[in-house]
Amino acid sequence: MKQIDHVCPSCASIGLAVFYEVNDMPVHSVLLLPTRDEALNYPTGIIALGFCHSCGFITNLAFESYVHEYSSRYEETQGFSPTFNAFHRRLAKHLIARYDLHHKDVIEIGCGKGEFLAMLCELGDNRGVGFDPAYVPGRVKSDKATFIRDFYSEKYTDYKADFVCCKMTLEHIQDVSNFVTVVRRSMGDNDKTVVFFQVPDVRRIFNEVAFWDIYYEHCSYFSLGSLGRLFQRSGFEIIDLWQDYDGQYLMIEARPGSGKEINVLPIEEDLEDLHRDVELFVTSFTQRLEQWATKLRSFKEDDRKVVLWGGGSKGVAFLTTLQVGLDLIQYVVDINPHKAGTFMAGTGQEIVPPEYLKIYEPDVVIIMNPIYRDEIQGDLSILGLLPKLLTV
Repeated sequence: MKQIDHVCPSCASIGLAVFYEVNDMPVHSVLLLPTRDEALNYPTGIIALGFCHSCGFITNLAFESYVHEYSSRYEETQGFSPTFNAFHRRLAKHLIARYDLHHKDVIEIGCGKGEFLAMLCELGDNRGVGFDPAYVPGRVKSDKATFIRDFYSEKYTDYKADFVCCKMTLEHIQDVSNFVTVVRRSMGDNDKTVVFFQVPDVRRIFNEVAFWDIYYEHCSYFSLGSLGRLFQRSGFEIIDLWQDYDGQYLMIEARPGSGKEINVLPIEEDLEDLHRDVELFVTSFTQRLEQWATKLRSFKEDDRKVVLWGGGSKGVAFLTTLQVGLDLIQYVVDINPHKAGTFMAGTGQEIVPPEYLKIYEPDVVIIMNPIYRDEIQGDLSILGLLPKLLTV
């Protein structure tokens, strides 16, 4: 690891160790790109992950936020998947039951297309306000929720709520301490308000050597310990901290606290554990990369047609890190109809709907998220296709 004199955005300690660097990573992974030329020439950036030995937070030291376009072209939703929707509904019911979210005011920061906020409002008869510049009016029907097409910031702290939700957004923010502190400050002395945050689990990424889960949009990476420490330093008292979605997501529930006492939760790992995970990733990455490169070359040599299933960030990171051209993989499949006919940033594969596979008849389907394997296998069976399935 290379030590860099840099201030940690989470705990303000000086000195982060750079352990993973990738050049030419597309700065956006799920922006709808209508032509192959635009996709192949889409702007790229550098990933240089730095590890804080003081708190365990990991950040991309080369990140530049100004390059991003969070607009109606930003197509991040997973709401077309029955598997994901079942998870969303279960989570919404859990939060509603645990915190008696009935006839309450709910805020969602980074609400995306609004599916989860609408679910909280409909299931609990709540009133909701969602913040996201990428929200698209009309995609979600709900007369109980209002959507503001903007980033949540200090200027919106006068919006008050009984419950504040922020899912899969904090990892897109570099100055995490300032952001969580703004959320805490918006609550004042009201210790009744509960916050819920959801982020990817970086320890799973390291232990699985899942390089496809590291991409430019995610500038901040958390373990259970670093997430808990951030919230306690920011003036929250942690209610619960756990993993979900087959260990892919970290969940934290908290309420306003004094911020004076830092208590280590039993589920939090220590910094030595996290450091070993980082070392495992560093020592195993090259081998993992070569394993996949060898598989793809062998498929080409055997004249086997390969498609990738999953036209989101994982797919972009997988293809660009491996530098997979159209000679190895020509198409990427996605069930989101809004992505059909667009192209993968950086490598230019066309995104097609599942029905197209009846024409293309692939020999191999690489599934970018194992949790969707049964769902995808069912879709392929309906199409009358029996390709070899591989999961990353």
